[in-house]
Amino acid sequence: MTLTAVGEMAAEEHVPVLYREVLTGLQVRPGGRYIDATIGAGGHATGILETSTPDGRLLGIDADPEAVTFAQHILQRFGDRAVVVASNFRDLRDVAVANSFEQVDGVLMDLGFSSRQLAAAERGFSFDQDGPLDMRLNPNQGQTAAELINDLSETELADLIWRYGEERYSRRIARAIVAARPVTTTRELAELVARRVGRREKIHPATRVFQALRIAVNDELGALAEALPQARDLLRPDGRLAVIAFHSLEDRVVKQFYQQETRDCICPPEVPSCVCGHRATLGVVTRKPIRPSDEEVKANPRSRSARLRIAHRTAS
Repeated sequence: MTLTAVGEMAAEEHVPVLYREVLTGLQVRPGGRYIDATIGAGGHATGILETSTPDGRLLGIDADPEAVTFAQHILQRFGDRAVVVASNFRDLRDVAVANSFEQVDGVLMDLGFSSRQLAAAERGFSFDQDGPLDMRLNPNQGQTAAELINDLSETELADLIWRYGEERYSRRIARAIVAARPVTTTRELAELVARRVGRREKIHPATRVFQALRIAVNDELGALAEALPQARDLLRPDGRLAVIAFHSLEDRVVKQFYQQETRDCICPPEVPSCVCGHRATLGVVTRKPIRPSDEEVKANPRSRSARLRIAHRTAS
């Protein structure tokens, strides 16, 4: 990305989801040390650095090289208080140790995609405009969505769409895709799905298919499951972990991790006495997920599905 492009992007207004709720939930304080494990456009990171003035520090991580360039530009006014690194958060521990960010006061994971990523036709995340079926967070690594849907068998494709999209017409859609292959653009896929399953009142008929492909291409659920225990281990006692999920699959991963880590024993019910030796490492701060207010949803419709869960590190 050129500096001119970064400057144009910086001029656009970016509204991070649940902004105040995140800063409050993390208990951001002057001098604190924080990790934004999915820094994106840097909205939450900016708030954390401003609130932790004068000497708070933040490590920002993102798998998207363009997001890293953008965040570095946005945060340059904070000098060496902000460190931004290109990496997937599944390598969170290694990145944190390499940059001397062990024992931090808070870790944030915003699992959503930015408006800029969705608006870039060449990235292939959205069907709002035509572009190649890419969907990779890091455009330089891994298999594209087009390669995935054109290589998988009909059964494998149907299972993928059902597992990651919870799409009830997964087999019908898979059959249509296989019959039309090769499918290489977002518009091709969206129109194909729409023809096969018809119109829906609330969402575009291809929404769940695009979600499923994006999750599969980037192994989003696998990366999240790997990142959560690493985030916990990096927290000092009473440090906080805040995660914003945008659909039930990723929210379920977060919820189950919190439930497990708040228990002293995770043995199956049929085991008469504890043999696992597990001890609780977290305490839940939010018994129910925090949702955006009606005012926020009205101002930013993409926030409507956001769910924020917060936990704190126990002394053990």
